[in-house]
Order: sequence, then C-alpha cells, then structure tokens
Amino acid sequence: MAQDKISMPSGIGGLVRYFDEYKSKVTFKPGHIIIFAAAIMLIMLFLYGYGNALLGI
Repeated sequence: MAQDKISMPSGIGGLVRYFDEYKSKVTFKPGHIIIFAAAIMLIMLFLYGYGNALLGI
C-alpha cells in the first residue's frame, strides 16, 4: 500500500516572488516631493484666506 502513493513536486507554498530589478519610468527625488507638498500647502492657505474675495462668493 505504501507503493501506491504518488509524490507531487514541491511548490513554493503560496508565496509570491517580487523582483527587485523593476525600474519605474517615472521617478521623483525626495526633495521634489517636499517642494510639491509645500507648494500645495501654500496654495491652500492662500485660498482659505483670500478665496472668497477672489471668487466673489
């Protein structure tokens, strides 16, 4: 009865491999992100302060 067993090849156990060699076509430096966030904050502060007068609401 022990000879009737079928041995299956070992798999990867449901694990997924992600390759580290992937390079994105769009890259940002950390300094660019900080400048972009600061610009958005300045625009938001300006609009909160002067938005009603500018838009005539």
